[in-house]
Amino acid sequence: MTGIEQLRAMMAQDAQPPMGRTLNFSLIEVEEGRVVFEGNPGPETYNPMGTVHGGYAATVLDSACGIATVSKLRAGQSMTTLELKVAYHRAMTADTGVVRGEGVVLSIGKRVAFAEARLTDGEGRLLASATSTLLVTTV
Repeated sequence: MTGIEQLRAMMAQDAQPPMGRTLNFSLIEVEEGRVVFEGNPGPETYNPMGTVHGGYAATVLDSACGIATVSKLRAGQSMTTLELKVAYHRAMTADTGVVRGEGVVLSIGKRVAFAEARLTDGEGRLLASATSTLLVTTV
């Protein structure tokens, strides 16, 4: 199956990867070159300063960039993140509520893809953003 076919099948079966279940975020929209994750970071994601750890945002953003790239892959291809650059714009707390991570593919070639993602709150405020370089491989 192509990447988009795999993602649509996963969504139809409500099959979320263990990482998403552990951190309470899931894939809610998929189209070729664009995906949206939605999550609600709980107290288990807090750092000692009483805010959501930056790793939560990085994980959602990495997933958004990666899965957006998967949506563009042909059958027999896979991908892995080579680089992820995250910028944190606003802290998350229990009051932040549901967050959305939207990832889009900027370009994809035979071996390398470039993607970006934005993490926003329910009011559309930017919480974090990322750019990613991904290696496209043949399995």
